[in-house]
Amino acid sequence: MEAAFFPSLLTEARPLSAAAGAGCGIAASTPATVRAASAARLSSLAPKSYLSHRTTFISPCMEPLIALFCNPSSDNARALRMTDEVGLHLKRRGIPFMAFTDGWPASLSRFTQVWIVGGDGTLNYFINQFPDVRVPLAAIPGGSGNDFHWMLYNGELALPQLVERLLQGNTRAIDAGSCNGRLFLNGLGIGFDGAIVRDLLGKKKLAGKASYLLSVLKHILTYQESSVGVLADGTEYRKNALLLSVANGTRYGGDFLVAPKTVPDDGLLDINFVGAIAPLQRMRYLPVIERGEHLELPFVWYRQAADIVIECAQELPAHLDGEYLKAARFEVRCLPKKFVFFV
Repeated sequence: MEAAFFPSLLTEARPLSAAAGAGCGIAASTPATVRAASAARLSSLAPKSYLSHRTTFISPCMEPLIALFCNPSSDNARALRMTDEVGLHLKRRGIPFMAFTDGWPASLSRFTQVWIVGGDGTLNYFINQFPDVRVPLAAIPGGSGNDFHWMLYNGELALPQLVERLLQGNTRAIDAGSCNGRLFLNGLGIGFDGAIVRDLLGKKKLAGKASYLLSVLKHILTYQESSVGVLADGTEYRKNALLLSVANGTRYGGDFLVAPKTVPDDGLLDINFVGAIAPLQRMRYLPVIERGEHLELPFVWYRQAADIVIECAQELPAHLDGEYLKAARFEVRCLPKKFVFFV
């Protein structure tokens, strides 16, 4: 779960005029307290009069190639700093782009690529705002939770190396999931996972894994299981559940390999149903889940399916890519090769 985003700030792009200069690049544009250092670094890229604009879009010498999208609230402005760095790398390479920091455009029609700087929540916001995007996407890890990026790129690269890798142009069509009409990339978590995300709502985050672990420890001792039924491609299963994940990605919470067998382009979602276990057992098996060695445990039910219906005895806390929701019924399906990502 990331800091609150800006759903009302979808705006048309406003490129600076050609008088802004001969080079293609990015100018910074959010509150001075956050962006002062960035503005100083970028002052050579555009006239100072433009640096005070709330949202700045600059590629004065040609039509932009890359849309660089940023969630300015992600991980204490880490995404803003990374956006500045990415912009500098692109400018040095002479690659035209537009950077969107305070609002996103209503249309992607003028772009041939979109690079998204933020965490799992920012990616989730993007795919639900632009569900029919056809251009290749890049996931740049600027959030407190970057689990989808970690899976896609086999870990986190240093930013210069990541930019160079993205510019090589290799792509992969990736599945997405749909839950009650909302898209997700990494996964759906119900029960224990959802309670953790609910705990983090509105709270200032610690470093990704630490904040997650604090809530995990709380719910190891306090979470109460309830009855959950699953219908997965015609197969039924019902028990009291500690947690239920429907995964398109392998990792949750910064390090927990909840779905180690997941392949994000196989047309299937991975179901991990963890049944009721006592608090001491929860503590014992937490490291096992972290390592992804839990699938053969007797209280774990694992299946792969494309169409899934989950019925709960009561409304349960849940999350999609770390974004909180609650429901008693979850209708889930896999959308094969829905989005194309640079890899």
